[in-house]
Amino acid sequence: MPPIPALDGPAPDVTSFFDLATNTVTYVVKDPGSRACAIIDSVLDLDMAAGRTDTASADKVIAHVKDAGLDVAWLLETHVHADHLSAAPYLQKALGGKIGIGDQITVVQNTFGKVFNAGTEFERDGSQFDQLFREQDRFRIGALTGSVLHTPGHTPACLTYVIGDAAFVGDTLFMPDYGTARCDFPGGSAAVLFDSIQKVLSLPPETRLFLCHDYKAPGREDFAWTSTVAEQRAANVHVREGITREDFVAMREARDAQLGMPKLIIPSIQVNMRAGKMPPAEDDGDVYLKVPVNKL
Repeated sequence: MPPIPALDGPAPDVTSFFDLATNTVTYVVKDPGSRACAIIDSVLDLDMAAGRTDTASADKVIAHVKDAGLDVAWLLETHVHADHLSAAPYLQKALGGKIGIGDQITVVQNTFGKVFNAGTEFERDGSQFDQLFREQDRFRIGALTGSVLHTPGHTPACLTYVIGDAAFVGDTLFMPDYGTARCDFPGGSAAVLFDSIQKVLSLPPETRLFLCHDYKAPGREDFAWTSTVAEQRAANVHVREGITREDFVAMREARDAQLGMPKLIIPSIQVNMRAGKMPPAEDDGDVYLKVPVNKL
């Protein structure tokens, strides 16, 4: 296992935006000593039945950034999401910042470029993004230093961003009472996810963990999306201390076999593998999303 980054520097100020339609949390992560910030895992609204997008969720983030006088350094994606469209290009046009994702995006692009028959015009080298991060890369948000952990398993390109005392874990972990991410998408692996989670849980116990989703486990009244390493080690129903790799893989694979596909996976992957951009317009000037039949 590579060295786990120390929790150095100031603790970031974190503002959360929960999107009920997709159960997704977008984060604005601010350097407390300056106006610099990053936006992590943004959401572009989509009415799939009408084939119509909307920017209401993203506009809330823009309003917050502008009202607070913040400067956006980064628009970060923890992975290629299968449950919502990224608003990164829309936010970039309004606020600036570089769009970043893990360098294994090329694996995802190769896999899903074939699924959607994207053609030779679809570059599979990650060039749609401004920055491709690798394990142990570092980046700056004002005086904050961010470190990158490669945490695949849910998808090959999943990253965890460690910023001060906070870690943004994407879909690797959910709240302790809900467990962990599914691993049955192309390129996913329950065994790999277990190893990635151990990397996250090797961070100091007090590390704040910010999760990408919450689906409100049975019996819990309120949505929640923050926990700590200590809480996950003690109580995560899938990977708390004492659960073996073999037990986790057996549980996760059996659970995944019962799950249906996310309702927005078909539009989400097509858009998000392009860094949030729509496929090229066709001859009539309009944009279309494909539905691959019997491929997923």
